[in-house]
Amino acid sequence: MTALHEPASGGIAGAPARGKTVAPGAEAPGHGADAALPGAPAGARVTGDGAGPAAPPVAWAPGPTAPETLTVAGIRAAATPILERLAATAKTREESRDYAFAEVRALAEVGIALTGIPTHEGGAGGTLRDVIELVVEIARADSNIAQALRSSFLTAEQVVARPDRPHRARTLARLRARDLFAGTANERTGGASGQVNAIARPDGADWIVNGEKYYSTGGLYATWFSTQARAGDGTVVRFTVPLDRAGIERLDDFDAVGQRLTASGTTRFTEVRIRADEVTELGTPEPANPWTGAFAQLYLAAVQAGVAARALDDAVWFVREKARPIKHSTATASTDDPYVRQTVGEIAARAQAARAVVLLAAETLQGVHGLTGDALRAAGAAASVHVAQAGVIAIESALAAAELLFDVGGGSITSRDLGFDRHWRNARTAANHNPRQWKQAVAGAYHLTGEEPPTTGLF
Repeated sequence: MTALHEPASGGIAGAPARGKTVAPGAEAPGHGADAALPGAPAGARVTGDGAGPAAPPVAWAPGPTAPETLTVAGIRAAATPILERLAATAKTREESRDYAFAEVRALAEVGIALTGIPTHEGGAGGTLRDVIELVVEIARADSNIAQALRSSFLTAEQVVARPDRPHRARTLARLRARDLFAGTANERTGGASGQVNAIARPDGADWIVNGEKYYSTGGLYATWFSTQARAGDGTVVRFTVPLDRAGIERLDDFDAVGQRLTASGTTRFTEVRIRADEVTELGTPEPANPWTGAFAQLYLAAVQAGVAARALDDAVWFVREKARPIKHSTATASTDDPYVRQTVGEIAARAQAARAVVLLAAETLQGVHGLTGDALRAAGAAASVHVAQAGVIAIESALAAAELLFDVGGGSITSRDLGFDRHWRNARTAANHNPRQWKQAVAGAYHLTGEEPPTTGLF
């Protein structure tokens, strides 16, 4: 991908305003009762608090579609113009809370989630390194979009890594149909972390679910949602349902300081019927490799690598196009100022470090595929620790790069019109998904005593 430049004005129309509910059948303000959000999943409408009309539509022509026989190079080539569009509008979309429905749909259509699916199953046959390289480039364009797509990439990786995955064939067919996925087990109910308070009651062979899930990342873009609820006897019922199912509401209420457009708000279930064949698991089975969160954590580290890369892009652009040497500099142009050069060099080093560690961790995690028994458990633990260590470096590199960006200019680089503060805010927010102190402590225990990482899904 070529160097990214500063955002142009304008954005993608049709994003719901903060605090609005995306639900089946409701009217979108400013669009009329029969108008869907542009590019949004079928059936999605906006209801809310009477905010003003949506911005006028911005013309959008998707890039070339992926070839019928998918290849990694073909997917990357087809995604490039879409990513350029996302990069150019990232700042203005965050300001106006515009969701990039058209671009996300275009990325899905070129087959990004099929990058790592084997060729004989309709994918591009890429390695985990190929997948993570693509994620870094998506995050470089807009880290919000990369994180919003996380569940779709996680679903694809589970299809590859777990031949015994429940409903594997059905899930693969949905991926090949270019469907997008979301899901979360998280709740905001005041209980202990991981506590399930959503209720599932039996109704014949089906279940009726009531409850709320938070951090539903990507939920406004997705077709399918995976989560869990607890039956009266304490059994955990896991299921995947279409998001246009009656009784499901998607709320745009995620209000973090960064990653504001990841669509990570609440998903509300009110008397939602879950058919028997939509239940993926009953209870909590122990997988042979219990470190099920390794790829999910690697994905977040790749998002950080993308943030660091974008900080470098913006530093280079600002120095070349906007910056002036300080009065006492010996240089006549900021590109020649030795301290500006040193700072850009440090940002570049941080970005390279983040990229390098996530790609190396991807290769380590790839080595777990195909193993069984004791070898699988040992390799799974080692890979989980490797990913945790990569996450520490990626997080710290992104935070440092995002701060150093401001050292390549004077007061003008802090202008809100540039929106460079979003890089630090995005890195900081993504870093809080699993604090790096825990990653360091777990890695230290593993190296000192051989203690295995926690099996909480965060390693």
